[in-house]
Amino acid sequence: MRDLESLSRLVCQVAREAGAYIRKERASFSVDKVERKHAHDYVSYVDKGSELLIVKSLREILPEAGFITEEGTTKTLPQPLPEREESSNSQDGKDEEEGEGLLWVVDPLDGTTNFIHGYAPYAVSIALIQDKDILLGVVYDVCADECYYAWKGGGAYLEVRGKMADVRGEKSDVRGEKSDVRGEKSEVGGEKSEVRVERLAVGTSAINDALLCMQLPYNSDAYKPVIKHLIDRFYGNVGSIRMIGSAAMALCYVAAGRLDGYVERYIGRWDYMAGALIVKEAGGTVTDYNGSVDFTRGDSVVASNGVVHQPLLEAVAVAVVTTI
Repeated sequence: MRDLESLSRLVCQVAREAGAYIRKERASFSVDKVERKHAHDYVSYVDKGSELLIVKSLREILPEAGFITEEGTTKTLPQPLPEREESSNSQDGKDEEEGEGLLWVVDPLDGTTNFIHGYAPYAVSIALIQDKDILLGVVYDVCADECYYAWKGGGAYLEVRGKMADVRGEKSDVRGEKSDVRGEKSEVGGEKSEVRVERLAVGTSAINDALLCMQLPYNSDAYKPVIKHLIDRFYGNVGSIRMIGSAAMALCYVAAGRLDGYVERYIGRWDYMAGALIVKEAGGTVTDYNGSVDFTRGDSVVASNGVVHQPLLEAVAVAVVTTI
């Protein structure tokens, strides 16, 4: 297997290629081609097409690795990308080739509801795991053209591409500190562009000033009492509360210091696996609702800058107990 740093960069390219496909299809997308997986949980041919593209590329990079994919396309390869007219009845969320070795964990389009409505953000999320260890994670923000990535023990990074004329020489983070920035030139389509790589670091806000993300998962009946308690606890007592609509992006925003904490339950491993590593490598804390750092086989995530983690866990504990 390649070293994790070079592997991460290859996976960034795969995520960008999938993102380009998603952007292209969004330009002519029709809601008539949306399928309902569960109540208020949707999938489109774009999710499946993106997954096919990603899986094919990852198999070429690391043939020995299996897959955990949201849309369960891995048993059907090889085949062409789905056309707009096609409709597939394949089941979602299958651990198609799960084993004990290396596994790719893929969400080909995290934030499908956002995508359907043309509402940012939505993202591609890819992680490589071995047992309970997350070896690398890549999240590509399709709308902002930002690629977040991390590998175990190597730190977390944000790669931004753009024309050289549009790139500022230095970037400061929200705390007014200079971020670790590496710049390099590349040429795409005959046009020179700049690749800017910034090392990520979580924020430092305490709970009173924190910007929190409280997501609303599809399992509304079970989660509604919990989210009501969390909103009641934090609304008016923290900086503010937001909903992103993409678990992968919420985690990356924590890693980048744009959010200070994020809480969600009833989500799949493909939703959080890559982003969780990015948060940890940026200096943040990730646990499940019970506060366990062994979260990789569960359906709940609490991610934070570390400073606000205990207040989040305490609120979650009370919310769960009072709504049982």
